[in-house]
Amino acid sequence: MACRFEIVLAALAALIAATPAMAQSAGGPDGIWMTQAGDAKIRVSRCGAGICGVVVWLKDPIDPATGKRQVDDKNPNPALAKRPIIGLSLFSAMRSAGPNRWSGRIYNADDGKTYASKISVTGPAALKVEGCVGALCGGEEWTRSSR
Repeated sequence: MACRFEIVLAALAALIAATPAMAQSAGGPDGIWMTQAGDAKIRVSRCGAGICGVVVWLKDPIDPATGKRQVDDKNPNPALAKRPIIGLSLFSAMRSAGPNRWSGRIYNADDGKTYASKISVTGPAALKVEGCVGALCGGEEWTRSSR
């Protein structure tokens, strides 16, 4: 009987030790992600109990209408409408909702609005990003970028 208990204990210890490795095999959220449209790269990193997402690259960093850097001009708050898109934080209150899943809020600079959001790592190079207004949700798949 003691031998079976030791086997079960050893198996349980191996499973507990493997859990972080299994989470890492999905790639985790940390890194640079290209948006589905290919027009921006977002650096996702852990911050506190959740994750943060900051714009680090734009395909078109210069606004053709003004000849100046892209700014958050769709933001309804005039004070925020002048901030640069590169360096803009997109996630707020993005907290763990399970293994490799988070929920919180996401800012959409394309329309200047913030939405309820769910983010999940769906593979080593895939991040599913969803935004919802009430029961209506839309989403896209971001791909891991080398930089």
